[in-house]
Amino acid sequence: MTSEVDRGAPEGGRGAVGAAAPDVPPTEPAGGGAWRPGSVEVLAGLLVLLVVFREPIARALSAPRLQTWTTVFVSVMVQAVPFLVFGVVLSAVIAVFVPRSFWARALPRHPALAVPVASAAGVVLPGCECGSVPIAGSLIRRGVTPAAALAFLLAAPAINPIVLTATAVAFPDDPEMVLGRGVASLVVAMVMGWLWLRLGRADWIRLPRRPELDDGSRGRAFWAAVRHDVTHAGGFLVIGAAAAATINVVVPERWLQTLADEPVLSVLALAVLAVLLSLCSEADAFVAASLSQFSLTSRLVFLVVGPMVDLKLIAMQAGVFGRRFALRFAPATLAVAVAVAAATGAVLL
Repeated sequence: MTSEVDRGAPEGGRGAVGAAAPDVPPTEPAGGGAWRPGSVEVLAGLLVLLVVFREPIARALSAPRLQTWTTVFVSVMVQAVPFLVFGVVLSAVIAVFVPRSFWARALPRHPALAVPVASAAGVVLPGCECGSVPIAGSLIRRGVTPAAALAFLLAAPAINPIVLTATAVAFPDDPEMVLGRGVASLVVAMVMGWLWLRLGRADWIRLPRRPELDDGSRGRAFWAAVRHDVTHAGGFLVIGAAAAATINVVVPERWLQTLADEPVLSVLALAVLAVLLSLCSEADAFVAASLSQFSLTSRLVFLVVGPMVDLKLIAMQAGVFGRRFALRFAPATLAVAVAVAAATGAVLL
C-alpha cells in the first residue's frame, strides 16, 4: 500500500490542514438521473404492509424470542440516538460555522503531531461513537488531515468524561479499569492515526457530495446538514442495531461460560462480543461489570473494542466514508485494539 501523501508535495508541507490539503479525499460524483423512492414513498409502503399484515405481525410479536429481539433493538436505539443527534448537531456546526483557518491554527501542521492532539481532544467532548462518525466526516471536509480525524473518531467515544465516570461507577472496587481503559483507548487511536499516515490512501475515503453546505445562508445550510446527517447516519444505525439484536437472540449464553475458562479465548470472545452487541460507550461498562465470570483483562478488551469497532459503527462508517474504507479500517482497528488492550491489562490489572 502506498502512503496517502502525494509524492509531489513539498517537504515540510506534508498533510497541511489547509483548504488545498493533498490528503483530503475527493467526494463522490453526483448520481444518475434514475428515479429512486424517497423517504415518504418508503414510509407509505411500510404503512400499507403493516395494515395488510397486521394480524400475522401481532402474532409474531408475541413470541418470546422476538420480544427479546425487540427489547435489545430498542435499547440500542434509545442509548445511541441522543448522542447521535448531539454528534450530528456538532458536525453541522463544524461544517458550516467553523472556518478552515481554525483547524490550521488548532492542529499542528505536521500530520504525525496532529494525530495525538486530535486524539487527546476526545477527552473534552462528551459524545459516543454514533456521534463521532459524522463529526469525523465533517472534520475531513473542513481540511483536517484524515489521520487526525480518524484518531479523534476512535478516541472521543472511549476517553470522554462521561464514559470514564461510568466506568468508575461500574467498577468501584477496580479503579485501575478506568486508567486502563483511558490509556489503552488513547494508544489505539494514535496508533491507527499513524498507521493511516503510513499505509492509508485518500481514495479509500469517498465522502458523499454535500451541496447543501454551499448554501449562501448559514442557517439554511446548518439545518440542511442536520437533516442529511440524521437521515443518513440514522439509517445505518438502525441496520446495525437490528444486526446486534439478531446476534443477541441467536448466540446461546452457555457458550460464554465455556469460553471464560480459557484466558486467550476469553479475550477473543469478549472482543467479538463487543463487536456484536454494539453497545453505546456510555453504557458498556455496566455490561462488562456484569460479565463477572471473565477476567478483568478480558473485560478491558471488551471496553476498548466496543466504542471503536461494532456492527452499527461499521455500517455507519460505510455510509459516511464508503465501503472501501470500512472494509480496511474496521479489521485493522479490531486487531490493534485487542493487542493494545490485552497488553495494557497484563501490565495494569
